Amino acid sequence: MSEISVVIIKRFIAGAVCPSCNAQDSIKMWTQDSTPHRECVSCGYTDTFNEQGNPVPTEPDTRLSPPPKPIDPNVQTLRFVELRPKT
Repeated sequence: MSEISVVIIKRFIAGAVCPSCNAQDSIKMWTQDSTPHRECVSCGYTDTFNEQGNPVPTEPDTRLSPPPKPIDPNVQTLRFVELRPKT
């Protein structure tokens, strides 16, 4: 019998930032069984994506989940302004 080996091509995503350790350019992505996966080579964080391209959480949020990270006060938010055409 012949064996079929499947080669999974993993590629680095330029400019991607790890959601766990915030390391830039350390995320590699690949598709396995029509499901996109990503992994950080710095901290080992991994996750998968659903059909809409959103990350699937590894566990549901509960009251025992760690609190979200505080927002850095030195970061300014970007607001988009709707420009109205002259009438």
